Parts: sequence; structure tokens; C-alpha cells
Amino acid sequence: MNEFNQRLAKLSSAEDFLHFFALDYDESVVNVNRLHILKRFYQYLRADGEIAAMSNEVTLYTRYRGLLAHAYEDFVKSTPAREKVFKVFQDAEGTQRVSLDSLRSTLPSAA
Repeated sequence: MNEFNQRLAKLSSAEDFLHFFALDYDESVVNVNRLHILKRFYQYLRADGEIAAMSNEVTLYTRYRGLLAHAYEDFVKSTPAREKVFKVFQDAEGTQRVSLDSLRSTLPSAA
């Protein structure tokens, strides 16, 4: 594992990543969307077909920084429900349907 990957492995929060990559951010955006931002960042990293072949740490840093900035901007301009990075938002647009019969079955019986 190279030094760049070792440094990345020590990061745990969205704020850690944003600080590491020297990105300015609005704390209120991060407070509401931190997991969404990190998940989207991971999606962008996985979709980037060139990163695996990169070995220059400056080039890697620049590419990762750009992808993280893109992930962050997604949630500055949009909402988690619109971006649908998590399964709950992908399934039925984040809504659940519960039948009336299933609700009735949870009520205590009238004795």
C-alpha cells in the first residue's frame, strides 16, 4: 500500500476527507448529507476507469479531490431523495406501503 492510500485509510468522516483534500464546504450541507456525500464519492471512484492505473500520488490526489468535490456539489444542488444513492431512496422512491390489514393485526384485540 502506497503512502497516499495509507493516509486515505486513516480518514473516517466526510469532514476528514474534505479537510484532507482542502475543499471548502458548508457545515450545514455536510451535517445533513455526510453519508450521502461519502457514498457518492465512492461511486465516482468505482466508476472512474483510470484511477486503478495511476501511480503518481499528485495525480491521484488531484483526481480524488475532483471526484469528492463533485460528490459534495451534488448535495449542495440537490437532495438525498433526488440523488438516490442509498437503496431506501431507490426502492419505491423512498416510500413504503403498509396494508391496512397488517396495521390491524398489530393492534391489541378488544376483549
